[in-house]
Amino acid sequence: MKKIAMMVGLAAALGFSNAEAVDLTWKGDLRYRYQSDLRHTDGATGEHSRDRHRSRVRLGVYPWINEELSGGVQLSTGSLTETTSRNETIDDQFLADPVYLNEYYIDYHPMAYGMNGAANIILGKRAVASDLVVVNDLVWDSDLTFEGLTLQYGKESDGKEKDGLTAVVGYFPLNERSSRTAVAEKDAYILAGQAAYKGEISEVNYLLGAGYYNYANFDVVNTTTYSPAYDYSKKDFNIAELFGTVGGQITEKLPWKITGQYARNMAKKADASGIDDTKRDSYLAEIKIGDAKQVGQWSVNADYIRIERDALTILTDSDRNAGAATNLHGYKIGGVFHLVQNLTVGANYFNFKTIDVANITNHLLMADVVVKF
Repeated sequence: MKKIAMMVGLAAALGFSNAEAVDLTWKGDLRYRYQSDLRHTDGATGEHSRDRHRSRVRLGVYPWINEELSGGVQLSTGSLTETTSRNETIDDQFLADPVYLNEYYIDYHPMAYGMNGAANIILGKRAVASDLVVVNDLVWDSDLTFEGLTLQYGKESDGKEKDGLTAVVGYFPLNERSSRTAVAEKDAYILAGQAAYKGEISEVNYLLGAGYYNYANFDVVNTTTYSPAYDYSKKDFNIAELFGTVGGQITEKLPWKITGQYARNMAKKADASGIDDTKRDSYLAEIKIGDAKQVGQWSVNADYIRIERDALTILTDSDRNAGAATNLHGYKIGGVFHLVQNLTVGANYFNFKTIDVANITNHLLMADVVVKF
């Protein structure tokens, strides 16, 4: 009883005496994955795959405080050295798995000045697909959670795009230089801007948009953990993106969607060994049938991706081509089946080559069981 009284007193002292007025939404997901990686070299013998069992756990609470204020806090498995993954590989003789703060944010959506909640001012750390308009994983890995300041117009408080115009501006710090040894050393950050429009014509839904992402002082970021063979210290990235989706219904319960992304690094050469003008482009095309939202439903998808060496950064999807971020091309096919309520099973197969090494192919198979609640 003493402990309960102390907790109630502490809550009152911190200003939570009216906590009963807050609407709390809990969300989480559990994923168990079998993953098999195989690198095939033409003419080679005795090749063996790397087989892993991996897990991902995420649990968050999202308070709706009033019509102008909401927020979120999410815990997740992951690593302090992997920006683009929340996976935990099962390889440590049953040690307890680490859990980190994956999201924390304040979302202020003012009703005054004629805004009526159409704009969001977001402070903190949040999933990239909630901060920005993200149609697929060409530019941003789906596990990324951006930190910083985001201004949105035309997005719901849960991050989904409304019909009509959507506009986003974001400032996301990457690295803060606490001790500068030279005048030229500055903090690293991303400035992001996007505009998109969502509508419908003759029962066909569409979303068309463009974005621009300026990586300021990216050369000071320690990226050797993610791509030791790629020297980012002499690179500059100002990435322009065009993206869009079109979709509709084959039957009442069977939707279809086509997604396209094109991104080009618009930065100038940093020096003689910097950006290569002939290796700046990337694109992704996907066709998807089904959505597997209800029990007994399924979905299948097929993607083709090409990312030239200087087109994107390490923040792109981390699964392709044995974890290499860029300088790759290939395809991905996958499917999901909704087995029982809140539980899906699925698999994805990746087949990718390094652009300038034609005789090596990286094969990757992922089989997932996912529970959402």
